[in-house]
Amino acid sequence: MDKTYLKTLELDKILAQAAEYATCAEARALLLEQPACENAEETRFALSQTDAINSLLLKNGSPRFGGVNGVNKIVSRAVKGGVLSMAELLEVAGALRNFQNLVSWYHISEHDLLPVDDLFYALTPQPALEKAISESILSPEEMADTASNTLFEVRRKIQATENSIRDKLDAIIKNSTTNKFLQDAVVSLRNGRFVVPVKAKYRGEVGGVIHDVSSTGATVFVEPTAVVEANARIMQLRSQEKAEIERILVAFTEQVAGIEPVFSFSYQAMLEIDVLLAKAQLALEQKAYMPQVADGVWFDLKKARHPLIDKTKVVPIDVALGREYDTLVITGPNTGGKTVTLKTAGLLCAMAQHGLLIPAHEHSTVCAFADYLVDIGDEQSIEQSLSTFSGHMKKITGILDGAFKGSLVLLDELGAGTDPAEGAALAVSIIEQLRIQGALVMATTHYSELKVFALETPGVVNASCEFDVESLRPTYKLSVGVPGKSNAFLIGEKLGLPPRVIQRAETHLASDDKRLDDVLAQLDDLKLELKESQAQAEAAREQAAHALEKAKEKCDALIRQGETELEAARVKARQMAQQVQAEAFALTDELRRLQKDDKQSAAQRAARAREIARKDAESLYGKTDVVHNAVREFVPLKEVRLGQEVVIAEYDQLATVTGLPDRNGMVEVRAGILKTKVPLAGLKAPDKLQKSGPAKPRTQPRSATVQKVERTASMEINLLGMTVEEALMEADQFIDHAVMTGLTVVYLIHGKGTGALRKAIHQHLRGHKNVKSFRLGRYGEGEDGVTVVELK
Repeated sequence: MDKTYLKTLELDKILAQAAEYATCAEARALLLEQPACENAEETRFALSQTDAINSLLLKNGSPRFGGVNGVNKIVSRAVKGGVLSMAELLEVAGALRNFQNLVSWYHISEHDLLPVDDLFYALTPQPALEKAISESILSPEEMADTASNTLFEVRRKIQATENSIRDKLDAIIKNSTTNKFLQDAVVSLRNGRFVVPVKAKYRGEVGGVIHDVSSTGATVFVEPTAVVEANARIMQLRSQEKAEIERILVAFTEQVAGIEPVFSFSYQAMLEIDVLLAKAQLALEQKAYMPQVADGVWFDLKKARHPLIDKTKVVPIDVALGREYDTLVITGPNTGGKTVTLKTAGLLCAMAQHGLLIPAHEHSTVCAFADYLVDIGDEQSIEQSLSTFSGHMKKITGILDGAFKGSLVLLDELGAGTDPAEGAALAVSIIEQLRIQGALVMATTHYSELKVFALETPGVVNASCEFDVESLRPTYKLSVGVPGKSNAFLIGEKLGLPPRVIQRAETHLASDDKRLDDVLAQLDDLKLELKESQAQAEAAREQAAHALEKAKEKCDALIRQGETELEAARVKARQMAQQVQAEAFALTDELRRLQKDDKQSAAQRAARAREIARKDAESLYGKTDVVHNAVREFVPLKEVRLGQEVVIAEYDQLATVTGLPDRNGMVEVRAGILKTKVPLAGLKAPDKLQKSGPAKPRTQPRSATVQKVERTASMEINLLGMTVEEALMEADQFIDHAVMTGLTVVYLIHGKGTGALRKAIHQHLRGHKNVKSFRLGRYGEGEDGVTVVELK
């Protein structure tokens, strides 16, 4: 693929913008040199990688990422036996830190499999080595004292020796005898040794070694004899310090060389991630999206924007090519946006092939072109003695040589710069040849012959850039299917050209051109009518959508009402089930008493049993109809406070707020003795009449309060005559059954007797998980012979 399109379509500027977001210099070079994807599958994968990083940026923010450069070469040198410097080791540590930070950033949020997973899984952090290097090396020139115990000890000795030397030199400086021989009362370093400045004329008065002389010769720098040995000791310690630092660097170098295979793999993955991060950052800045990628050679750009034009000023366009037609002839006045349309179409397709998201609607479609052949701009060259027309023809000659199926050809002002008749004929011939070779063609022109050619030729379509003749400004909107007018006469008249000049010009216009202008004028009128019809259709569509939304809301309301009715039926069924069970226990007890009644005959007992069963059946059948009041419309509460009285709208049940809304909007309320949670939207303020007037009867709600009921056979168990073990077992089973059936109070009949059974039962109830409290029966309940148990 010829790369001249990078500059002609200004893709090089887009890539340069993306490269500015790259952190590493190697990643910037990699991005700028990255070739276009060769097919649809590669393009689709490259776009999906950029889109995945874009999503991670939106969810996780930017990763902590430091710039490093040439670290791969540094590690390779370590493998070859070279000792790495402190600066080089810090670069290695920086790369290892990037590996760790990228892995941590990737796992900040949960997500499904991504097309960049392999890159992040290729990163192999070495936290121990990175930490050791960072803590041991403070800067490219300084090793930390704590890098090793030996280095710490050597530096401690150096410090102690230096302090002793300073003490001795301070004594010499402050001594009144020797002080007069010194030029200044200071201590300095010469050749790594501590010296004092002595006046040249007194050089013999201060014993020691002369290490330097001032530029004027008036001062000599003498190392006093008293510190010569100590200075020599420091030099020895300095040598040991240097050797220890060298040993530490060798040790670090060996560790770096040991991780070379995984490091190289990780480093390459880091650079690729840096490139994708740069592309994703550019997409965020451009408000770009990932388009679909067609397997064939066609594109359909919706609301496409040129990325180099200000987002607040650019007018989005819809442009397509390759499906219904293979050639688009764009006409219209100068500065109307024809060239921008060409560049936008070519640039966005080329951006996608380089893995860049495009500033267009996400439902846009691009494809992978084999080549971009572009002739945009003035090719006039004085050095080559080429006119504008000659320059264009030379470029088009190269395009004709390279165009084939899968190529996108963009031609600006085709045939311009020569005789209009010959230029138009040549332009038509060029387009025909390009179509024969299978290329997709977009061309701009002012020639009427090309407009007619597009109208008459299948597969060739006109398009026009609209122009507002009232304001004399282009709208930059593209209308496909309609040729545009140059509007030269109208623009000239608006700009003050005398009417007689306009009229004379019209007489010189060929009859064919007049007819074409009349046709274009009619098309403009039809276009306006079509826009008005489209506006009416859009209004009708919005009205239909609104009606559909209202119907859906009504349907949802009916569904909710049905669910409410169903839940009411379930509540009623549960209540009936409990009632049936209680009636069954009572019926069983009654039948047992009949069986024990010796005074009645068998026939009388059977008749009595049938009568009891009939009455109970009629009672139950009378309760089968579900009575439910539909929830009336109400104004839900927007907020509540603790202790506030509210009404559960679904059941018209008065309740008290005991807990503020949780993150799901559920409010804890108490209705009677029961606590439950209901949505905040299901609560309303109590009616004023409800607070002051008499209470209205209402149906039993799902979470209704437990009403006081008469003691029935199902609520008691007779434990008389049982042993303690038998009684406790029967009591446990009875309590468990009572809890499951919703009873809150039961009666354990154990009799008075010696009190042993009562004592054992009470002891057992104190540790029972389902027992809230218990007491002896009162008058009328059996007194000391019965224990009344309140269940949880």
